[in-house]
Amino acid sequence: MHMRTHDTVGGWAKRCYLAGRAAMDNVLRPFELGATQWYVLYHLAEDGPTRQRDLLRTLEVERATLSVIVGSLVRKGYVEQVPDRADQRQKLLRLTAAGALLWSQLPDLTFIHQVAFGDIDAESLATAIRVLRTATERLENL
Repeated sequence: MHMRTHDTVGGWAKRCYLAGRAAMDNVLRPFELGATQWYVLYHLAEDGPTRQRDLLRTLEVERATLSVIVGSLVRKGYVEQVPDRADQRQKLLRLTAAGALLWSQLPDLTFIHQVAFGDIDAESLATAIRVLRTATERLENL
């Protein structure tokens, strides 16, 4: 039996991810922010000052991509880069006062998760997470 390309676990995982990103982008557009910029602000607002290299691992983006995104947030005045006291070669990122104000004004994006998964039972969600985690680990270890 031949499965249509989009009717696979991987196909649906990708479509779900892209639909979630599109929903984020639609909500963030009036603030002139993209989803990855939002994630940077989120981590700085929730975790405090963070090394740029630590965000690379957390966000799983390329170094050049993160540099462009951080550069944009710095130019907009939302984030500042300061030398890390422990390692002067490392850049420490932190929210500026304008960045903290912006963060306080951004809409809560948890509604996206609620729309997508709100009425799905915990057991089904746990199964989906387990399946996708296992598949991801296997592919990463290939």
